[in-house]
Amino acid sequence: MITLAHISDIHLSPMPEIALRDLLGKRFTGYLNWKMRRNEELNSETLASLVAHLQEQNADFTAVTGDLVNLALDVEMVRAGRWLESLGGPDKIAVCPGNHDAYVPGALEDAHRAWGRYMQGETLDGMAFPFVRRVGELAVISCSSAVPTRPFLATGRFDEQQAERLGRILKVMGEADYFRAVMIHHPPNPELQHPSFGLKGHKLFRQVIAEHGAELILHGHTHRSSIHSIPGKNEEVPVVGVAAASAAQGGTLDDPARYNLFRIERSSDGWSCTMREYGYQRLGTEIVMRMQMRIS
Repeated sequence: MITLAHISDIHLSPMPEIALRDLLGKRFTGYLNWKMRRNEELNSETLASLVAHLQEQNADFTAVTGDLVNLALDVEMVRAGRWLESLGGPDKIAVCPGNHDAYVPGALEDAHRAWGRYMQGETLDGMAFPFVRRVGELAVISCSSAVPTRPFLATGRFDEQQAERLGRILKVMGEADYFRAVMIHHPPNPELQHPSFGLKGHKLFRQVIAEHGAELILHGHTHRSSIHSIPGKNEEVPVVGVAAASAAQGGTLDDPARYNLFRIERSSDGWSCTMREYGYQRLGTEIVMRMQMRIS
């Protein structure tokens, strides 16, 4: 039996001191959005409590599906690296980047330098994504949908080159009989697409999954708890999103902070995966198990 934790949309706060020269282009509108809307709804106290609860679970591996930072400033990247170290070692944690981690051109490269082995693994053709981490019979496959975009857009992109590599990885891991959990920041299912914040290439992603299969897909981005599915090679594949890890109670935009814990084990007909969702309710002050269900 293997346990896999899933946390997302960290949005580390408080915002560091920012010079006017740092607020060029998209960072200016992002900073205004933070000050006017997000400052009170995403906070470090909520995040710290949720992480402490997660660490008590002693999961075998943790998937972090992006948006560790807000404006992708250098100081934020360094702080996110320290936060990852406090979460656990790079042998037990993998990160796929979110749109805020690639907020401006060059930011994703900065994230790679700052977060090192947390965003590395086995790869194909010398390309950074997708990369694979293997833990026992679990293969965690980290894709990237993170690209810089114009102001007021939060879209992601999944292109043909990454799709081809993902297909090869899924095929090899499937033939080796691994439980394949795919990480991507933007949700790939059609229900959650939108011109201003959806995934360009979501149909391509689904085609790869339909051709080669997977056992689980994890995403963030929406700041909502959700469970959908997309067609796989032999059966539907669960697509699970999680609320932002720093989302305070009482916010008007997001679900309160939560994380997911998956218990994965072999069964007589393949794999059994049970999901537990932990986090805050709309009312009450404690972190609780909100839901338990078998998803495969």
